[in-house]
Amino acid sequence: MRILIVGGGGREHAIAWKCAQSPIQPTLFVAPGNAGTASLAENVPIAATDIESLVAWVQANAIDLTVVAQDDPLALGAVDALQACGQAAFGPTQAAAKLEWSKVWSKEFMRRHGLPTAAFAVFDRWEEAAAYVKQKASMPIVLKPDGLTAGKGVFVCASRAEALQALDTIMESRAFGASGDRIVIEECLRGIEISVFAFADGTHITPLVTACDYKRAYDGDAGPNTGGMGGYSPAPFVDPETLDYIHHAIMERTITLMAQEGHPYVGVLYGQLMLTNDGPRIVEFNVRFGDPEAQLILPRLQADLVAVLQAAVAGRLPETDVTWDPAATCGVVVASGGYPGAYTTGHPIAGLDTVDDDVLLFHAGTGVADGKVVTAGGRVLIAVGQAANVPTARGRAYDNIARVAFENSYYRKDIAAREV
Repeated sequence: MRILIVGGGGREHAIAWKCAQSPIQPTLFVAPGNAGTASLAENVPIAATDIESLVAWVQANAIDLTVVAQDDPLALGAVDALQACGQAAFGPTQAAAKLEWSKVWSKEFMRRHGLPTAAFAVFDRWEEAAAYVKQKASMPIVLKPDGLTAGKGVFVCASRAEALQALDTIMESRAFGASGDRIVIEECLRGIEISVFAFADGTHITPLVTACDYKRAYDGDAGPNTGGMGGYSPAPFVDPETLDYIHHAIMERTITLMAQEGHPYVGVLYGQLMLTNDGPRIVEFNVRFGDPEAQLILPRLQADLVAVLQAAVAGRLPETDVTWDPAATCGVVVASGGYPGAYTTGHPIAGLDTVDDDVLLFHAGTGVADGKVVTAGGRVLIAVGQAANVPTARGRAYDNIARVAFENSYYRKDIAAREV
């Protein structure tokens, strides 16, 4: 079997790593991939957003299944384009992926069906949004551009001045381009945030798996939002009753409602939730594995990932036995200095051969130059420790990420500290 994975980050390395363990023994390709995926698959030099070239390459290379793992090609309709040519693809269609690529559509979908989420308002003019912020009675509030922002576009504002500055960044300075044409302003939910994931085949979902990630750049949740600086799985504080409610009342119901609206959802459904005093509330939906969450949960998957992907595409998920290892994982990202702002690349990475065999090292922003692995992005690597509990897994991750070094590298020191 020949499988193409679309994307080039740590998530795609983790997907390739798990697929490589399949008894099917697939031949793997990753577009565009990184230095880590090159050890498991053949990297294909096509950008994840170059849909026309990807489809042509899939057709020319007898690919049996394409896994569209990255958010922007899903938003651009990669799955639709592949299906139109008779190619099997794992991931939601462009219409179903609107759950992520349009925050406005997603929030209105939740309101339309009474799904539990924060109160919100939508604006397409700066003047109206600014007037709303100025008369808003309570702070903090949250501002989100409508479109995709690589996980960096959420502003949690403690004051009106801060909110107006964020509004300028989004709608006047156009920091996120056309994604800022419209904006969602919503109440700030209070509680503990978790991520939940399930495979979906348009009708059914698999048992949920939980994780907690750390979005802010620096210790103590300081600094700007990033794509994610690390995390752990499972979230040990989520009781079975709460998880059952999330499964049926939020995740499964969302799949049912999407089908009823004419957008059957196939892929990974990723819910970011806040556990509030009034119960779980939806922060937002994503339509693919998270990054770094994929690197945390796929090592816990006690099933053949290739078989699960095939079953989802064929609408036969109930025939699979998806279970999750009760053991824990913890991952710590090492990033380029300056990320998520400006940073330099091309720095040789030392210490890769010193990582323990039982600690996973997934590549994200890496490449090869003159035969050496070098930095090629903001988030460069993630070390994932595995153990019976989160504190022990955390110790394994930190012990090993400290052995990896490159110029101007940094990582947070407080990932999973609250579980110790």
